[in-house]
Amino acid sequence: MGRKIALIGGGGVRTPLVVYGIHEAIKALDADELVLFDPDMERAHIMAQLGRALVAREGGSLRIRQSVNIEDAVEGASFVLNSIRVGGIRARTHDEKVSVKQGYPGQETTGPGGVAMALRTVKIAVEQARLVERLSPRAWLINFTNPAGLITQAIAHNSNARVVGICDTPSELLHRINIALGAGPDEVLCDYVGLNHLGWIRRIQYRGQDVLDRFLGDDDLLRQLYHVPLFSPDLIRSLRLIPSEYLYFYYSRRRALENQRRENSTRGAEIERLSENLFVRLAELLREGRGDVAIEDYAAYLNARSGTYMKLEGEGSTVSGLPEQPDPFRAATGYHRIALDVMTALCGTNPRRTIVNTKSAGSVSEIDHDDIVEVPCLIGHDAIVPEQCGQLPEAVRGLVMAVKAYERTAIEAALSRSELLARKAMLLNPAIGEWEPSKELLEQLITHC
Repeated sequence: MGRKIALIGGGGVRTPLVVYGIHEAIKALDADELVLFDPDMERAHIMAQLGRALVAREGGSLRIRQSVNIEDAVEGASFVLNSIRVGGIRARTHDEKVSVKQGYPGQETTGPGGVAMALRTVKIAVEQARLVERLSPRAWLINFTNPAGLITQAIAHNSNARVVGICDTPSELLHRINIALGAGPDEVLCDYVGLNHLGWIRRIQYRGQDVLDRFLGDDDLLRQLYHVPLFSPDLIRSLRLIPSEYLYFYYSRRRALENQRRENSTRGAEIERLSENLFVRLAELLREGRGDVAIEDYAAYLNARSGTYMKLEGEGSTVSGLPEQPDPFRAATGYHRIALDVMTALCGTNPRRTIVNTKSAGSVSEIDHDDIVEVPCLIGHDAIVPEQCGQLPEAVRGLVMAVKAYERTAIEAALSRSELLARKAMLLNPAIGEWEPSKELLEQLITHC
């Protein structure tokens, strides 16, 4: 018998990517079954069918089944992937529209949208983690659920589940650095530190030489690091740090807001539009036995979604900015790649260096040992060991500590259902940082959602 893997939130649009990744790494994982659970059983059914069609196309042996209850899905699993969106894409669209209306950029993990997402999600994610702890105490809970760092911290502080948070943002930045240098995957070593969606690269070693100054002195190299021109080269030079893309919503809030207002839209609204007919079309094709066409349609959806990534916020445009990627399943980075990197490393005996969200354990001097950070870790032998990163750079220390204080307060607010603490969380959040608007924001984001 091989390992069982469970996916909570198996009706999500990225499930087939996970299916493909597990199929591709099936020997390294020693896996034979993937179980999908989602409260939206119709969507989970469609994703299970599409997953089976994908495995059949690839000539694989992975068994995929849908479970009608979460206990059955989780029990006996070696890995439990958690990728839930409480309220669905409509909740994200709602949050982002309210944020823009109130004068803040609309984004699902930062600013008011991030607060709303956390308040809706924390309690459910913790309950699910406690279920994993009870039914599969040795399982690794791989948390995809956003805001990933905050949710991972909520789980780590309120359950005994073995949890690690993952995000493909750091790996995408590292990949783009490799491309800019024309380097192979093992020729570059980057020193990365921060929190989820709040991280920076402070050193780039290429073939043993520190080449950060080479990047800082070359506008062309710096522009290659992002899908769209998010940061002024002078901003990056002033920091002497290379920010991950979500810092845009801290460093360029007015620009992001102006672009969203100009287009009268947000990323959530664009994804909702792209996704509107996806499941109807997939269900129809699968019912007709046209699995290959369903896979092609799904791949086209992924390409359209990737092509417009950060375009609206960064450029005020929804026109695709990426060349067509005919097979997103085989992309070098992405949602499924980081999950498979972590799972295969945990199953292996040769430790692999990967950036994940885990307990600091002293890796970042200013962060409490039990608080979650996003840092490079050595993963292997069923263990995750964070690298010693030392002190945070002075230019970002205050921002990191403020966001960590916000995360702690937001978790407490979500678990206690305290309106006062939720408003305090908004006050502490550097992307909001005001008391007076917090009451109306909270009412519109949560009460009317």
